[in-house]
Amino acid sequence: MPIKLQKESIIEKVQELAKRRGFFWQSAEVYSPVGGFWNYGPLGLVLKNKIISSWRKWFVKDENAYEIETSNILPEIVWIASGHVENFVDKIVECKKCKSKFRADHLIEDILGEKEKLEGKTTEELTRIIRENKIKCPKCEGELSEVRTFNLMFPIYVGAYEEIKCYLRPETTQASVLDFMQVYRTQRGKLPLKIAQIGKAFRNEISPRQIFMRMREFTMAELQIFFNPEETKYEDFEKLSNYEVNLLPVELRQKGEENFVGISVSKALEKGWIPNEIIAYYIAKVFAFFTEELGFRKDYIRYKELLPEERAHYAKVHWDLEVYSKDFGWQECVNNAWRSDYDLSRHQKFSKQNFSVFENGKRILPHLYEPSFGIDRIFLLLLVNSFREDKERTWLQINRKFAPYDVGVFPLVSKDELKTKAREIYILLKNDFNIFYDESDSIGRRYRRADEVGIPACITIDFQTLKDNSVTLRDRDTMQQIRTRIPDLPDVLKKFLNGASLETLS
Repeated sequence: MPIKLQKESIIEKVQELAKRRGFFWQSAEVYSPVGGFWNYGPLGLVLKNKIISSWRKWFVKDENAYEIETSNILPEIVWIASGHVENFVDKIVECKKCKSKFRADHLIEDILGEKEKLEGKTTEELTRIIRENKIKCPKCEGELSEVRTFNLMFPIYVGAYEEIKCYLRPETTQASVLDFMQVYRTQRGKLPLKIAQIGKAFRNEISPRQIFMRMREFTMAELQIFFNPEETKYEDFEKLSNYEVNLLPVELRQKGEENFVGISVSKALEKGWIPNEIIAYYIAKVFAFFTEELGFRKDYIRYKELLPEERAHYAKVHWDLEVYSKDFGWQECVNNAWRSDYDLSRHQKFSKQNFSVFENGKRILPHLYEPSFGIDRIFLLLLVNSFREDKERTWLQINRKFAPYDVGVFPLVSKDELKTKAREIYILLKNDFNIFYDESDSIGRRYRRADEVGIPACITIDFQTLKDNSVTLRDRDTMQQIRTRIPDLPDVLKKFLNGASLETLS
């Protein structure tokens, strides 16, 4: 069932559209679905893969990173060494009557709204808040238990007699850390060394909700940057030193400020809000990816620096890049953490292997900085923030390059000569563009179907086409139309999909 956040919310409409038109739906839906698991349909997978492909260009190819693929399952000792067995926990409360379980901070927030600041609260403090505010089970009004901790990792037992305890990974980071020396040696690397991974992660969320915002299985794209902490300069920094980003640093949050500040990363570096040039560079790079590549509004993107009590156990400095939507509010999409030498030092200690490297005449245990992208959240927020409707139609005003189809090809009416010409155009374009072909129903209904899934351009073949070899090209957002010659279509479409307006192409 669609989630109920508010009457006629955009999220409900997007979820209904997504299922009906083939973007996403719940896994194992014909049975009683298990929360937190979702499937991508044909259109959704195209959009998701376009996001991933774009990420690879920006953060693998452009950054000269080494991409690897590692196992989803790692032995328990890895997660003991990393601190996840001890620290990767949420706080849970259970109804004594119906046995329903809830994440304690989410339950309190749902009941009390913004009244309580819950980050860093102990189980005892959360229990006290529940008791003082007489919070009951939202399902049956039953009494709630005391709050306790719950580890979010999925245990899995390997072997014929299940003798080896392992976990499904909650992040890809640890495998990259374990393979750091292997990549460094085989690629004749030097610091900073960049390792990229795209893959699944698994977290046993207590109360998965808000579609892709709280999932139990999801896709991460992570860039691990291993660098020399004694090196204060980064050679690429000057490229983006004047790039302006929206920051809400700890210094301002501790004063009660809630509004971000637009500031260049070089000035933020001078103020001490960002600790070094390599982190400043990637703060700018990630921000540019969201605004210039994905097409989010700049004022809908901000970095929020986490307070000490909010940070993960490994983080020395931690910035969340958040995206705003009217229904979801601010949502974290990229975890930007300076993990210091925490991971390498822990695995060096537990494995008895040396993870230091010899550079600049001395042994160095590298530090790790990591932008970690939640691909599914980005996907959902692209859909939600591109959703448009008026009395006439519904459409997805998604960035043209990320639309599931580049162009729709439609014969005006179902006449053989028009259909034959339309198929010729389909064949002309199919090698360079992702084409949607439709010849059923009226042309108006076909336009509406195309708009609804975000197809940026539609080509209509009419009777004039048979006379002068020209077609109508229609813009999804403005509904403006121009005529263009068929031989010119490939070039015109490429320019249009790269941002040109129809006026400049007519």
